[in-house]
Amino acid sequence: MKKMQNNRSLEFFVGLFIVIGFAALLFMALQSANLGSYSWGHKTYSVTADFENIGGLKPRAAVKSAGVVVGRVKSIEFDPQTFQARVTMDMDAAYPFPADTSAKILTAGLLGEQYVGLEAGADEANLEDGGRIRRTQSAVVLENLISQFLYSQAEGGSKN
Repeated sequence: MKKMQNNRSLEFFVGLFIVIGFAALLFMALQSANLGSYSWGHKTYSVTADFENIGGLKPRAAVKSAGVVVGRVKSIEFDPQTFQARVTMDMDAAYPFPADTSAKILTAGLLGEQYVGLEAGADEANLEDGGRIRRTQSAVVLENLISQFLYSQAEGGSKN
């Protein structure tokens, strides 16, 4: 009888360990997919912004203001009329931004993930659902900077 009780106790703890392990794996998967820091069920409003170059920006990338995640990139489309990338963002309704807010694509660290950075303006009116951010700054592409630097060095060297 005592042995049977020990077996059940052992089976219970093994099962508990497996359940905790699966929960930890699920948590890590959500974090790596960038889903963990922006929970479901938030009321949101949608805004768009057009950029000449979005670099490596991807859907579900963070939208940050002052380092705080205030939304997520919902979708990225190419506008054949303006030949620009249209980025649609779902913003947390708890953070209303002024209508003259500006957006730029930034990189976390030197070679990290890209995200949209917002700088709030001073307008009294707020961005509405379906609104548009007009002032944008495209991504700085490291390869372009390096090639411009090398080209300027080569030009400077050929003049001597």
